[in-house]
Amino acid sequence: MDSYDLAIIGAGPSGLFAAYYAGFRGLSTVVADALPEPGGQITAMYPEKMIYDVAGFPAIKGRDLVDNLVRQAAMSNPHYLLGNRVEDLEYVDGQPILSFADGTRLRFGAVIITGGLGSFTSRPLPAADSFTGEGVVYFVPELAAHTDKDVVIVGGGDSAFDWAQALHPIARSVMLVHRREKFRAHARSVTVVRDLGVPIVVNAQVARILGDGTVSGVEIAVKGEADARTYPADTVVAALGFTADLGPLGRWGLELDKRHIRTDSTTATNLPRVFAAGDIADYPGKVRLIATGFGEAATAVNNAAVAINPDAHLFPGHSSDDG
Repeated sequence: MDSYDLAIIGAGPSGLFAAYYAGFRGLSTVVADALPEPGGQITAMYPEKMIYDVAGFPAIKGRDLVDNLVRQAAMSNPHYLLGNRVEDLEYVDGQPILSFADGTRLRFGAVIITGGLGSFTSRPLPAADSFTGEGVVYFVPELAAHTDKDVVIVGGGDSAFDWAQALHPIARSVMLVHRREKFRAHARSVTVVRDLGVPIVVNAQVARILGDGTVSGVEIAVKGEADARTYPADTVVAALGFTADLGPLGRWGLELDKRHIRTDSTTATNLPRVFAAGDIADYPGKVRLIATGFGEAATAVNNAAVAINPDAHLFPGHSSDDG
């Protein structure tokens, strides 16, 4: 059985920064994620979205932030196990043993869980159940794929309005459909999209998707109207949110608060040598931001280093002091 100092479960921003910092501490590291690419929710859900609350970047696109984090982590030469879910945790002689979906078993000195929301599944669009063709999507990883297309976005949350704003300059047309008059999205995002002139149909839902093999249009049922409205569409973006759960982590015996893992101020969980950082971690006063996750990742790695080697110093010094 191969052994490493540290396992990082989750290749989102917190996990990638933890991978870099683990190398700074001289720890051999495995970064595991069920998704096939690093970046976690950013890569899967909003790679083209601008992010404004990361220190040092007045604004940075999600995809670029992930690329920077991957390059930074590469300085520490982590070993990636992507598209391979961690299934089980056991202890042998006090050390964590992780079993993966493909049958791999590895021994570690410590484990840091940075799994964000855990595994997530898009909420389905009911009208898509009877449509077997192409053109219904739940995320927009590549804006350019929708150039000169008619796009109908279904939803009233931040993702729906972010994608409406991002697609407006390149799509032939963009329309947003929401089943209520009120939106979950940030008020500023709603104002920006309205000011762009994007049509917003409220108290409505997509009743039927038209097309043979590919989407060609939609029928929209509006509350109080007897007949459905028909609009052209090449793509229907179902931005209806997602459901999330901890998957196998939920049966490990971790102390949980719903779908979050409880930690103390050192990021330690109730299980020996297991720490948690980023959105998946929870403690009184927690604020779920990428910036918070970066700090927790460094705290987790430093405390894991001491768990692995009790003679190690908790604080390794500043990176600027490293010749």
